[in-house]
Amino acid sequence: MSAPHVSASGCAGLVPSSLRLVIVASRFNEDIVDGLVRGAERALRASPYAEATCRTLRVPGAWELPLVALHVARSRQADAIVALGAVIRGETDHYEHIARAASDGLLRVMLETGIPVGFGVLTAGDEALARARAGEEGNKGAEAMRAVLELIELRAALDGSEGGAL
Repeated sequence: MSAPHVSASGCAGLVPSSLRLVIVASRFNEDIVDGLVRGAERALRASPYAEATCRTLRVPGAWELPLVALHVARSRQADAIVALGAVIRGETDHYEHIARAASDGLLRVMLETGIPVGFGVLTAGDEALARARAGEEGNKGAEAMRAVLELIELRAALDGSEGGAL
């Protein structure tokens, strides 16, 4: 069960009724990422923003998440983005490079555009750990969705009106 949405700012009423969200999700480790997507969607449905427009875009892997997130953010197609992926440690250093690039890239998207980006990219030591974080309890996709919703509320509270930038 997904945790209920809690409005930390107390300003949910200031958020635009036309809220637009985009989930950018990796196809690599797709069965795990699908669990993250389901968690994010459940969290949105459990929130005061259940009627928001939300679409999901798929990319090949975590490496590609920042590029698509940047395009969505720069084109102002969304009020917030939730990035979902699963990078699982293997026998080489590849895991570390991909995880760092995805993390750094998504942070840059958020800071350069002012569009909130929820970080739901699992960086797990093995497949079992990744699956545990993409299941019903403790779902990191749900946590990423709740985080961007809170940022949208905070942006509205700081701006004092609908649609302002952080």
